[in-house]
Amino acid sequence: MCGIIGYIGGQSALEVALTGLRRLEYRGYDSAGVAVVVDGGLRTLRRAGKLANLEKALAETEAGLSGTTGIGHTRWATHGGPTDTNAHPHTDCTSAVGVIHNGIIENFAGLRAGLEHGGHELTSETDTEVVAHLLEDELATLVRDGSSLPAGTNPLTEALRRVCGRLEGAFTLVVVHRDHPDVVVAARRNSPLVVGLGAGETFLASDVAAFIAHTRNALEIGQDQVVEARRDGVSITDFAGNPVEGRPYHVDWDASAAEKGGYPYFMLKEISEQPTALADTLRGRLSDDAEIVLDEERLSTQDFRDIDKVFIVACGTAYHAGLIAKYAVEHWTRLPCEVEMASEFRYRDPVLDRSTLVIAISQSGETLDTLMAVKHAREQKARVLAICNTNGSTIPRESDAVLYTRCGPEVGVASTKTFLGQVAACLLVGLYLAQVRGVLYGDEVARYVERLQATPTLVRETLATVEPVRALARSLVDAKAVLFLGRHVGYPVALEGALKLKELAYMHAEGFPAGELKHGPIALIEPGLPVVIVVPSPRGRSHLHGKIVSNIQEVRARGARTIVIAEEGDTIVEPYAEHLIRVPATPTLLAPLVTTVPLQVFACELALARGLDVDQPRNLAKSVTVE
Repeated sequence: MCGIIGYIGGQSALEVALTGLRRLEYRGYDSAGVAVVVDGGLRTLRRAGKLANLEKALAETEAGLSGTTGIGHTRWATHGGPTDTNAHPHTDCTSAVGVIHNGIIENFAGLRAGLEHGGHELTSETDTEVVAHLLEDELATLVRDGSSLPAGTNPLTEALRRVCGRLEGAFTLVVVHRDHPDVVVAARRNSPLVVGLGAGETFLASDVAAFIAHTRNALEIGQDQVVEARRDGVSITDFAGNPVEGRPYHVDWDASAAEKGGYPYFMLKEISEQPTALADTLRGRLSDDAEIVLDEERLSTQDFRDIDKVFIVACGTAYHAGLIAKYAVEHWTRLPCEVEMASEFRYRDPVLDRSTLVIAISQSGETLDTLMAVKHAREQKARVLAICNTNGSTIPRESDAVLYTRCGPEVGVASTKTFLGQVAACLLVGLYLAQVRGVLYGDEVARYVERLQATPTLVRETLATVEPVRALARSLVDAKAVLFLGRHVGYPVALEGALKLKELAYMHAEGFPAGELKHGPIALIEPGLPVVIVVPSPRGRSHLHGKIVSNIQEVRARGARTIVIAEEGDTIVEPYAEHLIRVPATPTLLAPLVTTVPLQVFACELALARGLDVDQPRNLAKSVTVE
């Protein structure tokens, strides 16, 4: 969740940190802070609120922060409210060590009690501060007993290794020390950390976006590892002190991809990028032999043939992509497919074995609920296939096969283009399973892929006609609630539409299966209530079409304001739609790729009409790295 950057090199550490934090503010914006090693001392400055508050304070301070070694942090509050005191970096009793942290240290209460009993004075409510004081004690121990320090090891690195051995939970820690200006030290467990390698400079961050303006050469850091960053490179060890090798990779997008590009909000830019993002997800996925191509595959074809059940695990918007995938997977493969919220998956003791395929969907690849579900699945010997947008992240590394959505950076907290990428990737996985199991022939798979490859054009056509949707959204700025109805794949689309409105406009919004309307939700209908109905194709699902038209009539008879999303040429719904939103005709299983788009625009425009920040909705963060 929190945004982290560390730097050592020849540039101003403060400027590098601030530039990186601007790119990472989507990860946490309750408070921000920096620490720089300057002339044998450690200078820190922290402010509650958005990054602009910190920048204002820096402009007003007379204290110089001109060093070339430093760290920066944007916080998403867990332990303790968003105050100056709780903001990172945190220091020890002597203000010698500075620590920033992403994650949750679950045993912090006991550690804090022990520190306070030993005479330490902790000033914040955070779990992070205990690390600074633990480091203080470990460094003191190393000074007293120099022989306990392995040859050639920096004391700060060894101290962090020892502290990590006492911590429980999920964390990324980045540390600087006034007496060790030539290193920045970091560690990770179940939380993102990536290294950027430049010429005479090294970066540590929670996301490559933090340093993409400086270098596109990155290094993956594995689970339970400690990194010692210097100007000339890095050394990596595990928590036991054993040397390990990082995995280098090259970031395939540049700094301009993470800029607004003339748009007032990232979300508006990312909605407009969806045709390109979708095309990138699909590009090169069909081989010359008409076989689906995954990015990484550590399973044999026989392993996939042996699958007899599929689970899809995900959270939030990714969960809705999984619900859509269920229809395609079961239709194409005839395998039973269950979709689970990742946060509940391992706690209900699911029945898994070597013949189970678990598909884990995560935009960041660091979603902790999903990561824990993946680990549980691996412990039960299930096969795991990851669908992810972030190269080098943890979930793909923990999985047996990977399909990257390749949508580029998504800065807006509410997912848009990555959702379409996830849906497309799920459809490709369904086709892949059908192909290797012999349910679909190569030419059938090729026809489906051709239809998929046509969807970026359909999304572009949809975006070209959404101005009436914007006007409609502005007219509903004072609405108290909105309901969403759908059938078949339209139901997950309804759920996604409701979620976007909750996230962005802070409105009560609910999505329901249209067939369940008269089993309870119809009691919510009252005159003037906006009800959005996602209508299936009268050609592809004619039997469902007639039923949902009846649902429209039911809510309309009770005074609802009917907002109908229907494909071009569907004249049957016209008499019952107070507002009709047209989308291009699309094969049923692919329809969510176009029907979702007007709902994204609708939620975004309604939130903007309410004067809200659509890039950084309250209480939310882009990458959820706590359970």
